[in-house]
Amino acid sequence: MARKEIITNSGKDETRLAILEDGQLTEVVLERAQSRGLVGNIYKGRVSRVLPGMQSAFVDIGLERDGFLYVSDVLADIEQFSSWMESDDEEDAHKPSKRRSRRAREKQRIEDLLKKGDEILVQISKAPLGTKGARITTNVSLPGRFLVYMPTVDHVGVSRKIPDRSERNRLRKIIRNIRPKNAGGLIARTAATGQSQQDFQDDTMFLIEAWEEIKRRSEEAKAPSVIHKDLSVLLRLLRDVFTDDFDRVVIDDEQEYKRAKNFVGQLQPTMVEKIEHYQKKVPIFDSFKVQQQLDKALEAKVWLESGGSLVIDQAEALVAIDINTGKYVGKRRLEDTVLKTNLEAVKEIARQLRLRDMGGIIVIDFIDMEQKANEQKVLNSLVEELKKDRAKTHVLPMSDFGLIQLTRQRVKQSLERIMLQSCPYCSGRGQVKSVDTICIEILREVRRLKDELNGNGIVIRTSSSIATALQQSERAMLRQIRSEVQAPVSLLPDGQMHQEQFEVVCL
Repeated sequence: MARKEIITNSGKDETRLAILEDGQLTEVVLERAQSRGLVGNIYKGRVSRVLPGMQSAFVDIGLERDGFLYVSDVLADIEQFSSWMESDDEEDAHKPSKRRSRRAREKQRIEDLLKKGDEILVQISKAPLGTKGARITTNVSLPGRFLVYMPTVDHVGVSRKIPDRSERNRLRKIIRNIRPKNAGGLIARTAATGQSQQDFQDDTMFLIEAWEEIKRRSEEAKAPSVIHKDLSVLLRLLRDVFTDDFDRVVIDDEQEYKRAKNFVGQLQPTMVEKIEHYQKKVPIFDSFKVQQQLDKALEAKVWLESGGSLVIDQAEALVAIDINTGKYVGKRRLEDTVLKTNLEAVKEIARQLRLRDMGGIIVIDFIDMEQKANEQKVLNSLVEELKKDRAKTHVLPMSDFGLIQLTRQRVKQSLERIMLQSCPYCSGRGQVKSVDTICIEILREVRRLKDELNGNGIVIRTSSSIATALQQSERAMLRQIRSEVQAPVSLLPDGQMHQEQFEVVCL
């Protein structure tokens, strides 16, 4: 079994968490001071706009941008839900809205449920992304150690990550037995596997009490305001991920270390000894070789052990991943070489999706295979590897062109979008105009100004690289410019200018 560790680097400006499996970086979580985790936070908001044409609404929750609320994320009986913030009747406070059928949701119209100025309780389900505001819902969910509590729906469920049918049936039976009448819905989390009924009862009571406190605060608060904040990024990870198969959690900040020990001591007392305080002078991410792997995670090309490679292109609408055999030529026939490269790529792609936290539509261009059986092997391998992913994924069969499309749950910004920005020179294209293109543009500019010269010369101010090219590889272009101007032409290299910048000045 792989050795699993959580490495935590905490600071005032940023908290970084890395999950390692046998020393290999498989997942990174970054949280910066100016954008502390928002997903899971609950707000009392005010409807700012209702858009019947889009069947959605914008809700002011006190953030930079209004939250976006789809009609399908609005409680069927929004008035009842709002009354929880206004009524002192204890019995009404425990009435859940009825679970809606698909047909009922389709008939629902946003304009019948909400109007401008309404005050509602909402939860962020997806963090703001780029220029988009947060995605919000009125169907609140509160995660515990083993259960997720949904006070607004009548539902009992089990995580899809628990495959064993007998265990699923056992968990569903326990939840039905312990769930208080008219108290909402419960879903067993992956960590619920093998746990006792008493564990579930304790978790349920804790979550119901937390919900009662949220309702109490919402009654007293003015919109827009935050009512409930989820745990810190480290405590969330310990709650959601830290299981018996982890060997240790290493934390470099003393205060975070104490908080983590206290938190784990309440949830899993037997796991407290796995929490360690890192006290060496060498930065923790350097000591565990995380920083080196993190830097590589920002590169477009990822090398495979065989010599093949992946090229990852993250665009606005989708992520495209291309696979190349590269240096690997194999020792047998071509089909075997291609299959081995594709199967090796599958494991790396699954790791990169987790590591870079890429979401939305993902298209993978595998190397073409002749045999359908081999295509199925690659597809099955991908599905199996994605089972390790905490995010929800859905994979489509391989197309005739050797493409596999999948969707991956997008909750927060990807690693690239957090750590990188568009190049101010190439405007995010990833490329700049070539030397010969710039030289031709200079010639065009000279031709535009030719009638204004009156026999006077010109100065071409340009980057050092372009000036060098005009004197060497592109000297024919410089001769053309001098021929057309029929006057002195001077080159003025400027080391501060970008390659695409130039200026033609008349003397």
